[in-house]
Amino acid sequence: MYQEYKEKAEFFFVYIREAHPKDGWAMQENEHEGISLTDPTSHDERSDVAGRACSTLKLSMPCLVDDMSDTVNKAYGAWPDRICVVDRDGKIAVMGGQGPWGFAPSVQAAAQWLANTN
Repeated sequence: MYQEYKEKAEFFFVYIREAHPKDGWAMQENEHEGISLTDPTSHDERSDVAGRACSTLKLSMPCLVDDMSDTVNKAYGAWPDRICVVDRDGKIAVMGGQGPWGFAPSVQAAAQWLANTN
């Protein structure tokens, strides 16, 4: 979607927080995949984890990092992941369901909105 619509809209990947830290809600499949992180306690630590996530995911869109007060997460109910489209007036045009379950329908809804927007 980013590659298709990046000339029409600005895209940002916002890293909000670690969904499954080993000192929190750890998941065995993360350990099997070599993902074993503690929950960052400073913005520098969160930025480091976010940088590694963006690199591992090979994202080509700009990546931002939520603050330690979780401002973006709280404003958009973003945990664990969510696609939001904000229009030119700053209003939410598409609010996808929380992922990972709502991710695919959210991509479809966002792409449809972008395709129909001038």
